[in-house]
Amino acid sequence: MKPLYLTRFLLVLSLLFSAVASNAAGNNLTTKTDSSAIAKTTAKPAAKKADPDTAWKPVRRIWGYSFGDFYYDAHTDAGGRGGETNYAGVPTYRNAFQFRRLYLGYDYDITKKFSATLLLASEPTASTSASGTTSIQNNDNLVDGKMSFFIKQMNLRVRDLWSGTDFVIGEMATPTWSFLPEQVWGYRFDERTIADLHKLGNSYDVGAALQGTFDPATKNFGYNFMVGNNSQAVLANASSPNTGFYKQFYGDIWGKFLDQRIIVDLYDDYVRTAAATFAVGGQAHSLTKGMLAYSTPKFTLGVEAFTEKITNGVDITPIGGTSKTAVNATAQGISIYSHGAIYKDKLGYFVRYDTYNPDKDFDSGDTYAVNTNISSYTPYQKEQFYNLGIDYTPAKNIHFAPNVWLYEFKDQRASTTTGYLPNDHTLIYRLTFFFTFGK
Repeated sequence: MKPLYLTRFLLVLSLLFSAVASNAAGNNLTTKTDSSAIAKTTAKPAAKKADPDTAWKPVRRIWGYSFGDFYYDAHTDAGGRGGETNYAGVPTYRNAFQFRRLYLGYDYDITKKFSATLLLASEPTASTSASGTTSIQNNDNLVDGKMSFFIKQMNLRVRDLWSGTDFVIGEMATPTWSFLPEQVWGYRFDERTIADLHKLGNSYDVGAALQGTFDPATKNFGYNFMVGNNSQAVLANASSPNTGFYKQFYGDIWGKFLDQRIIVDLYDDYVRTAAATFAVGGQAHSLTKGMLAYSTPKFTLGVEAFTEKITNGVDITPIGGTSKTAVNATAQGISIYSHGAIYKDKLGYFVRYDTYNPDKDFDSGDTYAVNTNISSYTPYQKEQFYNLGIDYTPAKNIHFAPNVWLYEFKDQRASTTTGYLPNDHTLIYRLTFFFTFGK
């Protein structure tokens, strides 16, 4: 081949090669571009933010309730006994309108996890001095005798510290009777439960508690454990044993059986109240009680029993003796009650009987001196309580309950003992009213 033809051939071949290479490069570029576009069109969309929990609605509410009576005192115990009741020393034939409780509360959900409760209370009661003068200046009233509110609860609740259990800190209701026993009795507006009536513990205290259920899904078994100051709402000074020396320990477990018709509640508490001295050993008191009830929407039958040990609670001087000896006192009581429907949601009934012995080991021949640190305690009289009434409910959360309230006293001392009081009673006829709002 001639050089000129060879040159031309190589030039054409070069141009052809260049064209092929250029086309290949273009195809490759297009492929990359198309792949990128396809990748963009087939990519998964970005995940959306989870919708907020619309099922939870924060609570912001003011609520309250009140109960009281128009009462007529048909007969008053001549000895003025029954200081734990509302009628000690009230003159026979006295009649009046009265409030026995006023509550004003506020519940606030801070977040889904945290909530707060504030409760103001006024629970006026009259008291009678040894001279027979009636006064209403006490913890719930002002010095001029007017009703006043005090802070009964102020606490923070942490929901579900673990599944089914809340942690509560602050001033709160204790498990002594404010939970199941009071709910099952159902007529707190008529009278307190037996342990509450005899002031055997605290209805509220400053401390911390775990409140929960063992089975969060069904809520058939639960508990309430608390440690508190044993001071209730009292602002004790720094020297008081209730500011840190002694604490009260509360424990309550409960169960509901047979489709929650059978209810069992077991409770125990313990508190040291004074250190040992030369004359008296260390003092303490502990309350053990249980409740068993059968409850349906139409009918409830319940029984609650307790025993309270008051360590070194009384001083005794034996017959013919001259020296005192500090001994334990053991108080016992039992309450049997029933309530139910006569006409659904409109008319019901309630009936109750209590018996109480302040010291089961009392010896009528000995001389006693009280040393219990419990202001209302006396070892001398056995007591029996009878209560029955009709509950008329014209609208939800409104009750009118005419009832008979009878309290009997029997002195355990020998009739020849100085200070002995003959058997007597206090009989009250009442028209009780009760209403709630905001809950």
